[in-house]
Amino acid sequence: MPELPEVETVRRGLEPVLTGARLTRVRQNRPDLRFPFPDRFVERLEGATVERIDRRAKYLLMPLSTGETWVSHLGMTGRFTLDGEQLGEFEEAAPIAGKHEHMSLCAVRDAVTTRVGFADARRFGFMGLIPTAEVEAHPWFAALGPEPLGNGFSGARLAEAFAGRKQNIKVSLLDQRNVAGLGNIYVCEALYRARVSPLVAAGKVSKPRLETLAAVVRDVLNEAILAGGSTLKDFANADGGQGYFQHRFDVYGREGQPCLAEGCSGVIKRTVQGGRSTFWCPGCQRR
Repeated sequence: MPELPEVETVRRGLEPVLTGARLTRVRQNRPDLRFPFPDRFVERLEGATVERIDRRAKYLLMPLSTGETWVSHLGMTGRFTLDGEQLGEFEEAAPIAGKHEHMSLCAVRDAVTTRVGFADARRFGFMGLIPTAEVEAHPWFAALGPEPLGNGFSGARLAEAFAGRKQNIKVSLLDQRNVAGLGNIYVCEALYRARVSPLVAAGKVSKPRLETLAAVVRDVLNEAILAGGSTLKDFANADGGQGYFQHRFDVYGREGQPCLAEGCSGVIKRTVQGGRSTFWCPGCQRR
């Protein structure tokens, strides 16, 4: 599933086309994705103007001139297209036309019309239309923790969330109630860079180390966004190219390979936590 940097990369790619654009010729090609499309979806989008494009966790949010917000989640293979062109290249091919394009529209901005499509071969993505004033209280968003790139995220906030918790810190960081949008790849990388063992109980990590970890999380995410995200199987960015942060992975996907830290003779290990693969260096990330 695309993680926060990938979704942010897509948001930035769509922003120049959709912000301020009037939506016309909206077409819905099936009744549902992961969930049913909203009632009268076409009618409610048709003629609306997109005020801006935001991101909350792994969701794209587009407040409309109608007072509603169009919400999109990419799922595993969801992607937007512009004028029929795939917004990036994928390592694993996934069709974007025909029966796999589930909705489309024309975005008119500054007398320029761009056809925008949404394809999702596996149909794990979904869309919604929510009254803008009610977005924060909606069940999709009400329980989300702070954005890791926002002002509400800090070591102190992590210390508060983790106080007394026996659950390991890796799974605790993936809990969207603690931090919104963090995914498996970037949690592995951040824990490695902060030299925090993924096996340690979240409540046992000191406040100073949590401050370091929070700063490292920001750095890792910002680097990934600048690099265009990580191209792993189905993700592609929004300007026609792959993301290249995967070439900078220190631990993710490197099981059995030597640690890259200077002076460390450790070998990267893989374990499973909360159903997800964890990659880590026992030498650098001691309990």
